[in-house]
Order: sequence, then structure tokens, then C-alpha cells
Amino acid sequence: MLSWLLPLLALLARLDSPGPVFFIQKRRKKGNAWFFCIKLRTMYINMEADRRVALMYDERITRFGHWLRRTHLDELPQLFNVWWGDMSLVGPRPYMLSEDQRYRDILAGYAARARVKPGITGLAQASGLFGGTQDLADMEKRLSLDLTYVEQWSPVLDLRIMASTIRFLKPTPHEA
Repeated sequence: MLSWLLPLLALLARLDSPGPVFFIQKRRKKGNAWFFCIKLRTMYINMEADRRVALMYDERITRFGHWLRRTHLDELPQLFNVWWGDMSLVGPRPYMLSEDQRYRDILAGYAARARVKPGITGLAQASGLFGGTQDLADMEKRLSLDLTYVEQWSPVLDLRIMASTIRFLKPTPHEA
């Protein structure tokens, strides 16, 4: 599927707005080291990309970017991060470094997420919590689910999360 889908999506993203096809950003991985997380670019080039979370009606998101985000196909290049060993298919979602540090400072237990590899999907996403948020209560829910995953990890849990994620591959109020 990557052999034709990723090049097609990359071409459409490039035709939609000028700039690079991929958005590459530092994120934390297992053990608190960082890696370059790869996504298809969904926003116009902007100076706030590493500091401001993209929310649902963010003016920085391109037309095609909205569709990529709704379908979650902007995440497809993260399969390379899995291949390189920085990510897993399932695990707590990695956040941009500025958000990661913010939550590390204010949410007790947040750092425990780094005991496992970050994932393309996770228990929070399988529960319908997608996309950017600035709501602390929402982040507390996500953290609770992430910590449940860290504590209860098993191959069966990963399979359940992957199956549950599939039913949420439609827009939800939590998505950007």
C-alpha cells in the first residue's frame, strides 16, 4: 500500500500548498530520548508549528490537510518511525516537545509514559481521544489511559487497541 498511496498523498499535499511534503518534528520516545517524528504536512508553513497545538478549525491547516487529518492518513509516514525502532504501532502518542514538557511539569505520573515506545495509536485514541487539545481535563483522561496501557501492556491489549482504533477512523469532536 505504501508503494502507491504514500507517493499519491505526497503529490496531493504538494499540489495543495507550497513547501515540503513531510512535516518532521522532534518528539520524545522511550527513555526520554528524542527522535524525528514524520508526518505528511497538513499545514501551511508557519513559525508556530513547534509551539502551538493545531486545533480543529486552525487557520494554518490546508484544505487537503483537513482531509488528511480526518482520515488520519497524515500519520502514514510514521510507519517509517516504527521501522526505525523509534515508535511502535501501539503506545502513548508522542506530543511535540513543548507540550510534552508542559504536561511533564503539571501532570503527576506523566513521565511514566516514556517507559514504553510511543505509538501511532494508543489506548486514548482507541477510546476516541484524537487530535490537539488545550483542555487539561482532556489531557488527564489521555494520561490515565496511557498509564493504564503502560501498566497492563500485553500483545492481546495491542490487538484490541488496533481493532478499536479502526472504528474511530472517522471525524470526532476531539480531532484537529
